[in-house]
Amino acid sequence: MGKDNAGSIRVILFALGANLGIAIAKSVGAVLSGSAALLAEAIHSFVDCANQLLLLLGLRQASKKPSKAHPLGFGREAFFWSFVVAIMLFSLGGLFAIYEGVHKLEKHELPEQPLLALAILLISIFLEAGSFITCLKQVRLENTFGSIWGWLRRTTSSDLLVVFLEDTAALIGLTVATVFLCITWYTGDPWWDAAGSIAIGAVLVLVAVLLAVETKSLLIGEAPSVDYHDEVERIMASHVPGSKLLHLIAIQAGPSSVTVSMKVTPGSVESVKALIDGINAAEKEIKVRFPEVTWLFVEPDYLD
Repeated sequence: MGKDNAGSIRVILFALGANLGIAIAKSVGAVLSGSAALLAEAIHSFVDCANQLLLLLGLRQASKKPSKAHPLGFGREAFFWSFVVAIMLFSLGGLFAIYEGVHKLEKHELPEQPLLALAILLISIFLEAGSFITCLKQVRLENTFGSIWGWLRRTTSSDLLVVFLEDTAALIGLTVATVFLCITWYTGDPWWDAAGSIAIGAVLVLVAVLLAVETKSLLIGEAPSVDYHDEVERIMASHVPGSKLLHLIAIQAGPSSVTVSMKVTPGSVESVKALIDGINAAEKEIKVRFPEVTWLFVEPDYLD
């Protein structure tokens, strides 16, 4: 658990700086060369910049203190803004790149200044690789699931997930743009440049769908990766002798926040005061053992 917000913010800011420089360079190259693939990449980079600003907004909103209207806090705002990013990546990034590619198929014009466009793409790959490596280092610090795929499916760091998928899509897109642009110049057929733009759009759409699926699961209430049952039952029994854990529900309430509700039998305690004191002591120990548990509700009962 234990998500490092400072680490995520550092990764987002690094990606924002890299993408802003890349977006400006790609835009200049797209205007001068007329390349559809390069224009698709420029739009992709500007969308990434907007997305990273939204991620920073999400982290700020998620850190707000609980209010009367939102008594359990604003932790899921981080998930919401990550979902908005998925929508933007799908529409402004993916669909527009596909549209631009189809439009270029109709115009059938060859890109100009190939060396300039190629130089910009290679510089962009270098900068994007730097952003990706920075992100990957943070992913490895937080990854407790073994494989990268396992982390993608189970992480609660939706902001880091967004940056990782965006950087991955960007590197794939830049590679596609470079290859298709070279084929265009070699063959003299502008169809390849248009096809490159469509391929980039398809990559962005696929990444956006994957991101939407993962953030949707967090938004509607996903169980955390940690299994609290056995340890919580042990702690409860140590403070409320003879008690038994009947039922436990844990929900991810934010990137680094978990809400836990449970039913326990009162055990062999002799008075209500002793039961309350035991529960309070158990709650304190549970929160020390699992610092991500910010909300904890215990209901004494005899039946589930």
